[in-house]
Amino acid sequence: MAITLVNPKGLPETDVYRQVSIATGSKLVFVAGQVAWGPDGVTIGKDDLAAQVEQCYVNIATALAAVGASFDDVAKLTVYVVDWTPDKMPLLLEGITRAAAALGSAPVPPASLLGVAALDVPEHLVEIEATAVIG
Repeated sequence: MAITLVNPKGLPETDVYRQVSIATGSKLVFVAGQVAWGPDGVTIGKDDLAAQVEQCYVNIATALAAVGASFDDVAKLTVYVVDWTPDKMPLLLEGITRAAAALGSAPVPPASLLGVAALDVPEHLVEIEATAVIG
């Protein structure tokens, strides 16, 4: 495994992500920001942040699998949420929990959360990009 996740002493611990990742592989994988499109290009979970977060994670897992990687290889996630306010956190966490159940693992690499005004189309509420390290 090319990624080791760490929560250093002196930094807050969270169940959702780790504070640091150590990458020892030789190939970088950059997954474009994934939105809640199903395989047919239709948005899943219109007006449902949790459903869209889940689909974003599923799409990332699909992209990673296509190059022989998984969430175990992800060194960093960046999450963009439209009109972010802290009261949306339970929905974000619900989506992550549902994705973890669907994928059979809890994706917890370091992550950044950014509020944005808009994404590519109005029905998209969240976009998530990943950087992974393999082999």
